[in-house]
Amino acid sequence: GCGILPFVGETLTPGRRQDRWRLAPVRLIGQPAERPMVGYDVPETELRSEQVYRDIAARRRYTVVFLSLATAAALYICYLMVRPFVKPVLFAAVVTIVFYPVHLRIWSRVRQPNLAALASTLFVLLIVIVPLVALGSAVTAEIRQAYQSLSVKSAEGGGWTPYLTEKLQKPITALSRHVDLSGFDLRSSVQSRLEQMSSWSVRLAANVVSNLGIFVFDAAISFFTLFFLFREGRRVRLTMAAVLPLDEARVERLFASISDTIVANLYGVVAVALAQGILMGFAYFLLGVSSPILWGALTAVCSLIPLVGSSLVWLPITVVLAATGHWGKAVVLIAWSGAFIGLADHVLRPYIIGGRVKMNTLFVFFSLLGGIKAFGLLGIFLGPLILSVTVALLGILREEVRISQSGPGADELHNQTNAAPD
Repeated sequence: GCGILPFVGETLTPGRRQDRWRLAPVRLIGQPAERPMVGYDVPETELRSEQVYRDIAARRRYTVVFLSLATAAALYICYLMVRPFVKPVLFAAVVTIVFYPVHLRIWSRVRQPNLAALASTLFVLLIVIVPLVALGSAVTAEIRQAYQSLSVKSAEGGGWTPYLTEKLQKPITALSRHVDLSGFDLRSSVQSRLEQMSSWSVRLAANVVSNLGIFVFDAAISFFTLFFLFREGRRVRLTMAAVLPLDEARVERLFASISDTIVANLYGVVAVALAQGILMGFAYFLLGVSSPILWGALTAVCSLIPLVGSSLVWLPITVVLAATGHWGKAVVLIAWSGAFIGLADHVLRPYIIGGRVKMNTLFVFFSLLGGIKAFGLLGIFLGPLILSVTVALLGILREEVRISQSGPGADELHNQTNAAPD
C-alpha cells in the first residue's frame, strides 16, 4: 500500500552510511500512516514524502514545459514542410466535405474502404474533368473560328491596322465634335495598341505554359489527398474530436458549423455561376453573338475566378463587337454586365450563405472579400468558414464562462440539457 504512484510501491533513499542505499516506504496522500513494513530497517525520521512529492511535481512541470516547447517546434517544422501543399490539401478537404454523403452511399454498396475511396475519387474527377474538357474544346473551336473570320475581314481591308482604323474612324469622328482630338493620330495609336496586345499575348502564353506544370502537380496532390480523406474520413474526425478539449455536444456543433458553411458556400457559388451564366447568355442571344449557350456556360465557369471572374468572357466579346463595328452592341453589353454581374456576385452570394449559416450578410460579404484577398480562389470557401468557426467558438466560450459563473452543478445540467432529445 506504500508508494510514490499507485503502481510504484517503494523508492530508494540513502541509509545511515553514505555509500549505502536502502528501500524506504513512501506514503501516498490520503494513505493511512504508521504502517510498519517488515524487512525495512529505516527510521521514521528518514521518511520525507512531502519533499519527494514536491520534487516529483516540479519535475513533471519541467517535463510538461519541455514537451510543449518540443511539440511546438516540431509542429512548426512540419508546417514548413507542408506549406507548399496547403492550398491543394485545403481544396481536397473542402471537396471531401461536399462529396462525403456521396462517398457514404458508395461505401454502403462496396464495403471495401480502398475500393470505395477510389470510386468516390474517380467520381469527383469525372465531374470536374469531363465538363471542363468538353467546354474547353468547344471554346477553342469558337475562338479559332472568330479569329479566322476577323483575319479574313482584316486581310480584305489591307491588314489589321487599316481595318481597325476604318472601324474606329466613325466613333472618333463623332467624338471629335465634342472633344478636341486634333493632336490624336488614330492610325499610330491603333498600331501601338496592336503591338502591345501582341506582346501581352506572348507573355500570357508563356505564363500559361510555365504554370501548367504547377497546376498539374497541385491537382495530383489534391486528388491523392482526396482519396485518403475519403478512406480515413471517420478516423480523422474521431481523432480531431479526441484532441479537442470539448465535450461531445460542442464538438458536434463545431463540426456541424464547418460542414454547413462549406455546403452554403457551394450553394452560393453554384447560384452565382448559374445566375451570371443565364443573364449573360441571354444578353449574348439578344445581341446576336454566335453560340450564346456556349459563351453563357463559359461565363458561369469563369465566375468562379476571384476578382476578374466573368469579365474574362464578356470583355473580349465586347472588344470583338467593337472591332467589327457594332459599337452600340458593345456599349449595351458593358452596361448589362455592370448592372447584373456585380449584383449577382456581391448580393446574391452573401445572401445565400448568410441565410443558411445564420450570419449577417454584411459580415459574410467582408469575409468573402478578405478570404479571396488572403487565399485566392479558396478564399470563397475559407473566408466564410473561418468566420463561422470564430462565431461558433465565441458561442462556446460564452457558454463556458456562464457555466463557470453559475456554480459547480451548472456543467452537469448543461451536459444533460444538450444530451436530452428534442
